[in-house]
Amino acid sequence: MQRTGVEGPATGPQRTRLACRMLGGAVLASAVAGCAALNRKEQGAIIGATTGGVAGGVIGNQTGSTARGAIIGAVVGGTIGAVIGHQMDQQAKELQQHIPGATVVRVGEGIAVTFASGLLYDFDSDVVRADAAGNLRSLAASLSKYPNTDLLIVGHTDAVGTSVYNQRLAERRAVAASNYLSMQGVGTNRLRAVGRGEAEPIADNETEAGRQANRRVEIAIVANAAARKP
Repeated sequence: MQRTGVEGPATGPQRTRLACRMLGGAVLASAVAGCAALNRKEQGAIIGATTGGVAGGVIGNQTGSTARGAIIGAVVGGTIGAVIGHQMDQQAKELQQHIPGATVVRVGEGIAVTFASGLLYDFDSDVVRADAAGNLRSLAASLSKYPNTDLLIVGHTDAVGTSVYNQRLAERRAVAASNYLSMQGVGTNRLRAVGRGEAEPIADNETEAGRQANRRVEIAIVANAAARKP
């Protein structure tokens, strides 16, 4: 079927107001009260020790984000969580420097990296663009430097066209990004690709700006099982 619209860089303040704001709710009140005053290492310990899987449920319900829900669901907290959080701080800073155009946000004990689909693919295509492949190569290089992490790659579309078509396009794009990272040396055991189609919008699909924001690939970076062991 034919899709209409022009893909382009996604924008939206939703992606930058994450860790403290989205940890709302009575069960998190004491942690959130001091959130702004803590560094990321301290926040990692508090978030993990006080909330664990509860925080994952809060974020999943509030944002409908598979990627961010996966990050919070992997929280372990305590001393280990603080160490993981510190490493994620360092990796996030490097990703921000080396992946132009992507949005890199620290969430809990992980990192959420968001690519507007126009940064990686031509319109209605699942083939990684040659001029955009450098973004994924930079990500792969970072993953080689920090081998104790796993990735969930989530493809998203706007709501133009049928939900079945959008779901399949989202899946193909997530798989294409995963395959490219694998070709750059990232172990396939570290990669999982899923498509969410139009099911998790972050903006209004009634406007072109909103549709642009919704066409995206999100990558959740979390500590692997070995790193999370006591």
